[in-house]
Amino acid sequence: MADFFTAEPGETPAPLPPGPVLCTGTAGMRRIHRFFLWAYDEAPGLVRSADAGDTVRAAYVGDVLGNFDRALHIHHEGEDLLMYPRLESRAPGCALHIAQMQEHHRQVAQRVEQIEPVRRRWMQTADTAAGQEAAERYEDLSALLKVHLRREVTEMMPVADRVLSEKEMNAVGQHGIAQFDKRFLVGYLGMVLATNPLEDRKALFREIPLPVRLAYLVVGRRLYRRQYSALFPGRSIPETL
Repeated sequence: MADFFTAEPGETPAPLPPGPVLCTGTAGMRRIHRFFLWAYDEAPGLVRSADAGDTVRAAYVGDVLGNFDRALHIHHEGEDLLMYPRLESRAPGCALHIAQMQEHHRQVAQRVEQIEPVRRRWMQTADTAAGQEAAERYEDLSALLKVHLRREVTEMMPVADRVLSEKEMNAVGQHGIAQFDKRFLVGYLGMVLATNPLEDRKALFREIPLPVRLAYLVVGRRLYRRQYSALFPGRSIPETL
């Protein structure tokens, strides 16, 4: 499995504050970022997979993409509320890098907001022009995320590991979990797990609240396989747990 988290030439990490490593935020952030990188790399092709006029396919795919968009928004919201203010106060030498990450968040939010009406129009009509516009907008968003998600891991997370406690870093992830009902979580957890190597799958699964883990084991794996087959007919279904 490809590792996207290698700094490109010219990208420099934020200055590391002194002191020991306090949390394992970098590892956790890699796990959820792998899912978003995969999701938005697939998004343009998913839009284009619906034939003109096929409103059933467009509605289904558009609903899934809308859930991706909401998950991305909530993920960034958690960082903006619970991670970056603490980094700003505890690692003031990283102000420039923090500002760049927050600007990326603003740009991502702007693109998602612009996609929304196009995606909804396409879901209702399966119109060729609307589909092409939605696919191109998702390509643009994916290109931005490939920069932001890489740089956040390589430049900012080593700082977070030094200045945030494990409890504080866990709260960033729990913010996202708290925003969704269990049915949504168990249906999409399989995709998150499938985009990670085995050891990361196991570690991620341990971080999920017990009721969600149990629900995933009982019904979530089946929901994941059904959804993956509907999105990508003919493809082998990636393994999860």
